[in-house]
Amino acid sequence: MPVITLPDGSERNFDASISVHDVAADIGAGLAKAALAGVVDGREVDTSYVINGDVSLSIVTDRDDAAIEIIRHSTAHLLAQAVQQLFPGTQVTIGPTVEDGFYYDFASGHNFTLEDLDKIEARMVELAADDLSVERIVAPRDKAIEIFRNMGEHYKVQIIEDLPEDEEISIYRQGEWMDLCRGPHVPSTGKLQAFKLTKVAGAYWRGDAIIAMLQRIYGTAWPNKKQLKAYLNRIAEAEKRDHRKIAKKLNLFHTQEEAPGMVFWHPAGWTIYQTIERYMREKQHAYDYQEIKTPQVVDISLWQRSGHADKFAEGMFTLETEERQFAVKPMNCPCHVQVFNQGLKSYRDLPLRLAEFGSCHRNEPSGSLHGIMRVRGFTQDDAHIFCTEEQIQPEVSQFIDMLHEVYADFGFSEVIYRLSTRPSQRVGTDEDWDRAEAALAEALNAQGLPWEELPGEGAFYGPKIEFSLKDCIGRVWQLGTIQVDFSMPGRLDAQYVAEDGSRKIPVMLHRAVLGSFERFIGILIEHYEGAFPVWLAPRQAVVVNITDKQSDYARQVAAQLQEAGYRVETDLRNEKIGFKIRELEMGKVPYVVVVGDKEMESGSVSVRARHGQDLGILSLDEFLETLAVSEGRKGRDHAT
Repeated sequence: MPVITLPDGSERNFDASISVHDVAADIGAGLAKAALAGVVDGREVDTSYVINGDVSLSIVTDRDDAAIEIIRHSTAHLLAQAVQQLFPGTQVTIGPTVEDGFYYDFASGHNFTLEDLDKIEARMVELAADDLSVERIVAPRDKAIEIFRNMGEHYKVQIIEDLPEDEEISIYRQGEWMDLCRGPHVPSTGKLQAFKLTKVAGAYWRGDAIIAMLQRIYGTAWPNKKQLKAYLNRIAEAEKRDHRKIAKKLNLFHTQEEAPGMVFWHPAGWTIYQTIERYMREKQHAYDYQEIKTPQVVDISLWQRSGHADKFAEGMFTLETEERQFAVKPMNCPCHVQVFNQGLKSYRDLPLRLAEFGSCHRNEPSGSLHGIMRVRGFTQDDAHIFCTEEQIQPEVSQFIDMLHEVYADFGFSEVIYRLSTRPSQRVGTDEDWDRAEAALAEALNAQGLPWEELPGEGAFYGPKIEFSLKDCIGRVWQLGTIQVDFSMPGRLDAQYVAEDGSRKIPVMLHRAVLGSFERFIGILIEHYEGAFPVWLAPRQAVVVNITDKQSDYARQVAAQLQEAGYRVETDLRNEKIGFKIRELEMGKVPYVVVVGDKEMESGSVSVRARHGQDLGILSLDEFLETLAVSEGRKGRDHAT
């Protein structure tokens, strides 16, 4: 006689074993119709799952967060079924969910095209309309291997053979089609109503480039068509804002095959980079950081002692000279400990905050490189705080204050906070972890910040807070982090003299606000669609003449603006004024300063702000005042 406890705390008693669907039906016909799955004692199950004893149960509908993964996983099966019906002989491999969607990898003699996606999607719509029942079958290991071998599904056979011998083998059937899967899945294909196939790509089976390449079809799926439409609109907007396209239009940077994953900065892009670096340098100085610079190439022995050579060897660039092996710096932290170690430190010297705009290189897979968002050579706004355990919480609180100021100045107001706690494989005692996690939580709570815990997601050496922000189209970007490290200072012989005269190992806080400059600039490009705030714009104003007669006056105006500290150019080409203005507006220049005979005679300028706003005729002092306000010298105004 199962007793089932529902989320509201109420209980329902049944005389015999009962399925999740029948429990939903007992609650109400509407709930039974809407049910997609169940959660039994914290475990997601199909609606056909039979409950034999006392459990807690919640019914998953499309209103629940858990529904989206189930819908997407089920839609991946719908995709595979459609592909195998349309292209006989195709083998299926894996079809997981990913952020905002799913994919399925296929082994096929047919090369899928974008036109094929339309046909496949149309067949998926038909299969969904057929409302095929989705049935879970548990099979003995040998039987499951026999089933898929007879189907010609050699990849599925390999998956089963690689599973632990005691693992339950489950197969899902919809209509005559079957696939190996843990589940859960929706009860019928009719629950899948909002999906779209998006692209085709290549993929290797288990990442092995020696094996023949598979074909990967990507798609997205949502609980309803309204959410699907909203997502597709976001994708279209993101495509329009692609930082690579905008960078080419604005002549900011480029990449090329001779230096994969490395950035060639052009003058305009490098101006943005330098502006950000100057800003961060001033901000860090205000918060008592000392800036340092450490070598690019360091003997491999340091990376062995720090543990990076064992854990990140594949991601490190190495070289050998004079019979010594070196590594190009993939991160800055071991080098910062070397600076700390020069000269014995006292507890009075702590906290010691060392910052570096550290140039790092990591051997990222070529397939993962993406513009300047994912590169092999990058610079971090990196810093390490050496402190006592008692100083962790106040240092983290101060860091959060600085981070909020920085994000606000760059135009981001919505920040997401996540606290990642101890993983199963870790260094340090439970007591160490208790104190470190409590200090990070206290720092967040002291500021009244909402935060989410990510159990087990901390680094092996300590817990961390991750800071993510939302851009103007709702995308979330993980940027800042502060991490507590119990391990590295001791491994690299860092110590200080405590108040009682004993030698102690300092706590090391790894922290970054922007992460890599390259990725952050890519985010800014897409967030602002190239129309940077005036203080960041590579060209803050361009002075244009109407005829050659005003050329000297245009140069004088530009020189005065430059002398006041602004980034100003002239456009004295023999082109019509309307053409020059349109071209500069397309170039996202914040202010176009027009000078004609009238302006030259009165010592004034005619100013057009970005987006076509006419500010009229201003004296040069009035325009300087406008620039000062919008550029931020009287408080940054990112609305300009």
